[in-house]
Amino acid sequence: MPDDFNENPDPEATTPAAEGQYPEPKHGVKPGHMDTSPIDPGNIEVLQILDEHGQLDKSLDPPLNDELLVSMHRGLVLTRTFDHRMLTMQRQGEMGTFAPNLGQEACQLGQVIPLSKKDWYSPSYRSFGAQIWRGWSMERLLLLWAGYHEGFPPPAGVNDLPFSIVVGSHVLPAVGVAMGMNYKSDASCMVVNFGDGALSQGAVAEALNIAAVNAAPVVFVCENNGWAISTPLNKQAASENLAVRGLGFGMPSIRVDGNDILAMTVAVDEAAQRARGGGGPTFIEAVTYRMSLHTTADDPTVYREEKLVDPWEERCPIRRFETYMKYKGLLDSTTIERIHAECEQEVIKARDHFRSTAASHPREIFDHLFEQLPEELEAQRDAYLRRLDEGGGSDG
Repeated sequence: MPDDFNENPDPEATTPAAEGQYPEPKHGVKPGHMDTSPIDPGNIEVLQILDEHGQLDKSLDPPLNDELLVSMHRGLVLTRTFDHRMLTMQRQGEMGTFAPNLGQEACQLGQVIPLSKKDWYSPSYRSFGAQIWRGWSMERLLLLWAGYHEGFPPPAGVNDLPFSIVVGSHVLPAVGVAMGMNYKSDASCMVVNFGDGALSQGAVAEALNIAAVNAAPVVFVCENNGWAISTPLNKQAASENLAVRGLGFGMPSIRVDGNDILAMTVAVDEAAQRARGGGGPTFIEAVTYRMSLHTTADDPTVYREEKLVDPWEERCPIRRFETYMKYKGLLDSTTIERIHAECEQEVIKARDHFRSTAASHPREIFDHLFEQLPEELEAQRDAYLRRLDEGGGSDG
């Protein structure tokens, strides 16, 4: 992926829109002008550059180079294609339980696009689109979610932390890494993401407070997707928005349309630049929606009516960005179809490679627990191995 997020040799070289094609949105803040002074909690600023119909606020259109924009589109499509294929594999018994991210592709890619290789990223368990952008292979992620330890550690040279299934538990370690950057005078930053439900965890409040007090170079991205498993937002928080939480800890805060990849990228870029420059942490509430399952062990029809999901079909982050790319003259319908087909083939290739390399070794299950197995575990191991020998399982 392009390294230089802001490089654009000719930001004016765009295809002009037809008169009236993109009406001005009703809200938005200009890139580079996030208010860092105390903000009235009832007047949190909101950033949206592309609305749900792909209509553009031309005054907020960021000067991103064409190569990056094309890569961003491909990243969105690849993320959704991978998500769909993983769900199919899980239903066929090839994959363990995982958390789909249908509808949250822009939210997740936008939080890592502005990062350099020196910067750090601490993902939650729904962030595989961002992980692919950061340098994780799809084969590695398939191994991870199929339960193979080889897939869990971050790839060499990728400054990511492993995710934690325990909600919100990764946020404090992420702040610790960011504080280490200050101690080492390292002008990098950390981006950590978590869901709206994680804000109910005390550890996350501690992380926000410690980061603010120590001016840690960390960007907190709260993916407000409306649900903490089966608990809707209005039963989690009394406030109308979650960005006020950041204000309460004394840090610049903003509410962003999480389905607008341009808005997400701009907000995170500004926050990351502030962090690298010694300006401390930022809180970003990314408003999106969990259109699919919490995890593949979940049945949302038990607690959520389908009519709540329907409006978010119209807010599709991929469709609105494709409208923008057509406006820019960078994509047309034929090219878009080709990219979707290429991403499908890329995911299938990764799946086939995963199938050829994933091999279980059930006889090794007791090998890495103790230098000398206790008697009780020796008995369990012997019984387990006898069962394997009798046909209860095999290597490979």
